[in-house]
Amino acid sequence: MDPKLLAQRFPGDFVFGVATASFQIEGASKEDGRKPSIWDAFSNMPGRVYERHNGDVACDHYHRWEEDLDLIKDMGVQAYRFSIAWPRIIPEGTGPINEKGLDFYDKLVDGLQARGIKAFATLYHWDLPLALMGDGGWTARSTAHAFQRYTQTVIKRLGDRLDAVATFNEPWCSVILSHLLGIHAPGERNMQATLHAAHYTNLAHGLGVEAVRAEAPKLPVGIVYNAMSVVPASESAADIAAAKRAEDFHNGIFFGPVFKGEYPAGVIEALEPLMPKIEDGDMKTISQKIDWWGLNYYTPARIEDDPETPYPSHKQGAFVKPEKTDIGWEIDSSGFIGVVRTLYSTYDLPEFYITENGACYNTDIGPDGEVDDQERVDYYGDHLSVAADMIKEGFPLRGYFAWSLMDNFEWAEGYRMRFGLVHVDYETQKRTIKKSGRWYTSLAEEFPKGNHSVAAE
Repeated sequence: MDPKLLAQRFPGDFVFGVATASFQIEGASKEDGRKPSIWDAFSNMPGRVYERHNGDVACDHYHRWEEDLDLIKDMGVQAYRFSIAWPRIIPEGTGPINEKGLDFYDKLVDGLQARGIKAFATLYHWDLPLALMGDGGWTARSTAHAFQRYTQTVIKRLGDRLDAVATFNEPWCSVILSHLLGIHAPGERNMQATLHAAHYTNLAHGLGVEAVRAEAPKLPVGIVYNAMSVVPASESAADIAAAKRAEDFHNGIFFGPVFKGEYPAGVIEALEPLMPKIEDGDMKTISQKIDWWGLNYYTPARIEDDPETPYPSHKQGAFVKPEKTDIGWEIDSSGFIGVVRTLYSTYDLPEFYITENGACYNTDIGPDGEVDDQERVDYYGDHLSVAADMIKEGFPLRGYFAWSLMDNFEWAEGYRMRFGLVHVDYETQKRTIKKSGRWYTSLAEEFPKGNHSVAAE
């Protein structure tokens, strides 16, 4: 797809950016006062992460941040979405503040400003200080209050130079994937733990919003969700009912409290005895109006009824499209706009950004020194075309962040799965812009173009 023709379908002030996360790229896990996160511990346990890969070095961004910001600048994108590592700022989760950790992000944000790149910060992208597990981690109410203090500390220092801040990245992953399915740290498989983690994460978001507004009232604050794009596997009544349960459980326990001030009735009906105590004022704190939200989308969720399993009693249905990425995810961009339509028809949502979208292809450097990842180019072209359709349909989409700037630590998959626009040789740390990175540059360099806008047709 011609990036210049695609560019004509977006408003002139649309933001094109790239995204990363602290644990996935920084490395330097034991330097300058940083203490372990739950992911450091999880990575070092046998059988949790592919070949026990860990974040000790990652992309060495902690030492190469200037080179990486130059790379972002050279790629012509206007914005960088990054996350801040709580274990660098307050290494024990509570207690003393580590000035060297704040200094690193100070330099990073100043470096973005100097290069004319917008700074979109995420406060929590899964690297909970390990010390907080002693109190129960996200299953403990005290962690929500620890997060509020951490947020206040960060925003007091950086808030005057950030363009936007998100409290959390993908709470579905840090709650359900981590406490029910056991795939991510801390690796729990328990519904009661999951529901406690969900409520205290939601509460932490609300307390975080309060902290941001107290320290930097003009800073746009939001939250990032990988909302499940729920599609019934068939038109049977059983699969349709399973899809409703999936919508309630996977999306509703996060969107409901934040945008409606309530948990879905279906979840409460099924699971009330396992829910934590919701104290007076909790829902009011959680449901404070926010300025924006982020959607991370990769693949649809085809839902099939599975009465043999406990609530929400569903399983993954068969793929409909034959194309898959190298991580095994079905490629279907219709789910991309489908989930946006569902969410806007269900909740009163503010403007939004696509905060992650991208594809895993493990294409290596060819004999000519180039990375010919045409499949990734095709994936981006297809999904960005659908993003342009969202704007045409009237949805308030303000920007798009490609996942990811560079290949990195892909959580339980270790370093074997590559999502980057830039190839990283983990032995030498050499960065090589891929074909997809050059294509994305051709698109991003068309912006901004004044304040003209594409009217909804």
